[in-house]
Formats: sequence, structure tokens, C-alpha cells
Amino acid sequence: MKIWALVSGYLRRIICLFKIHKYEIIFIHRELTPFGAPIFEWIIAKVGRKKIIYDFDDAIWMSDPNGESTLWKTLKWRSKVAAICQWSWKVSAGNQYLADYASQYCDHVVVFPTVVNTAIHRPLNRRTSFQQKKLVIGWTGSHSTLVYLDPLIPVLQKLEQAHDFDFLVIANKNPELPLQGFYFLPWQEKTEIEDLSQIDIGIMPLADNEWSKGKCGFKLIQYSALAIPSVTSPVGVNTNIIQDGQNGFLASSEEEWVEKLSLLIEDATLRKTMGQTGRKTVEAHYSVEANQEKWVELFKG
Repeated sequence: MKIWALVSGYLRRIICLFKIHKYEIIFIHRELTPFGAPIFEWIIAKVGRKKIIYDFDDAIWMSDPNGESTLWKTLKWRSKVAAICQWSWKVSAGNQYLADYASQYCDHVVVFPTVVNTAIHRPLNRRTSFQQKKLVIGWTGSHSTLVYLDPLIPVLQKLEQAHDFDFLVIANKNPELPLQGFYFLPWQEKTEIEDLSQIDIGIMPLADNEWSKGKCGFKLIQYSALAIPSVTSPVGVNTNIIQDGQNGFLASSEEEWVEKLSLLIEDATLRKTMGQTGRKTVEAHYSVEANQEKWVELFKG
């Protein structure tokens, strides 16, 4: 199935090349093909002579420090990011760190943050909807980012000794964490909001490295849009999204993680206040509505 998906994907890209003559601007998110040199992008820019808007929201020019084989690195051809930036009319980067990289190769770079539709990402009454008895600390993400939970296991185990809570992971792989109150939900698009709404406190731990600085804080934005207070590592754009002590907490050490999660566990009023402030942050800076004019401007000029 994967082989067929890959072959059919390349066939669709080839067909697209015969349609680009109808358009003035070609918008490319991350890459047109998962492997190999940027041949399709080169044809669009140099043969089709089309304006390209290139958009990316991760440090995709780097190898993932969580593990990549030499073969995988070769197949991914990560140097293509610089080439596509060079051929682009404009680049839309998810944060300033990514924009600084793109600016080495393109003169017109715009920082466009990750946004959510706040009409869909909206607070639900968690207690009424899910009949929860315990407070829930939660995390959501893909299997490739589960590694960020590992350093937090001692923190959660220490908290379990003093507090009664469940720990929820929503992902495409069960990490089977050694916690008393651990449970897992497979990620599903159709139930994502309802599943996330089971969480009382969201977390986003990150390693402090160059790869993580490319992250655009989607978890934090999702939590905040649902009025869920969060605790996160002060890495990259996280420090722009979270104002420590106002719409969430920043935590660097194991002691800080224990301290700040404990504050939220013990104080329902604080959770509510921080959650509401987080919702206002998203509405003002990370919503579709707040960024729609900036998005339209990207296609002008």
C-alpha cells in the first residue's frame, strides 16, 4: 500500500506539471515529493517560470536528532529546502527561527504562525461531556515526537505520589508509559476536539536543540484554543505563545515541572483563569480570523 501510495503520488505530481500554465502563483507546503532532488520545484520555477510561495513550519533542512539512518538522510535530500527558498518569490515561515534560515536564500520572507479555526477549536464542557472523575494531564502528537515524553516520566511518577490524576496520550502509537493512571487514545481527525477536551492540563516538553527551535507550538495553540492551561519547555516559539504565569507555565528543570504542574493540579480557579487567558491569546494572535488579512497579503505584490 505504501509503495502504491508513493507511485501514485509521483504520478499526480507529473500530471500537475501539465496544469501549472493556468496559474500565476504556485503554493508549495514543505515539499512536492518526499524523496530525492527538488526536480518538480525546479521545473515550476525555471521551466514554467512561475512565482512560488514556499511555506514550511519545521526545521526540515536538518536531520531529525531523534534518529535517522544514513539511507533516510540521503533519500530525504534535505539540502533541497535551501534551493527551493532560492527559487521562491516569497517564503512563509512558521516562526522567526525558520524565517532567519530562509532569509539567507530569499529576500521576501514572512513569518506566518500556525493558526487554528477557533470556531472548531473551542472549549467544551469537559465534566459534562465526559463524566470524568479524575483530573487529566494530557499530551498529543505523532509517534516521532513521543520521545519528548521520556524525560517527563520521573516528574509524572513523582506527582502520582502526591496527587490523584490520569495521564492521557493521544497519538498514532501507544507509548505504554509506566504510570499508574496512564491511558491512550488513537488520534482520529473526526474526534480530535472531543478527545483533547478530556484534558485539564496540557503539556509540551521539548529538548533544547536546534531542531526543536523550528517547532511552531501547535500543541500549545490547540490546548489554549480549547481553554486548557499548559506547561511547556521554554524552547523556541513556545516562549512567544506562553507568557509564564499568565496563560500557562514555562518549565526548564524537573523541579520546575513538578512545581508548576502541582500548582495547576491543586488550583481549579488557576486552571480556569489561565485557560481563559490562553483562549484570548489564540483569538488575538493564532486564529484564522486574526491572520486572514496577512494571509491574503502574502499573495499580493
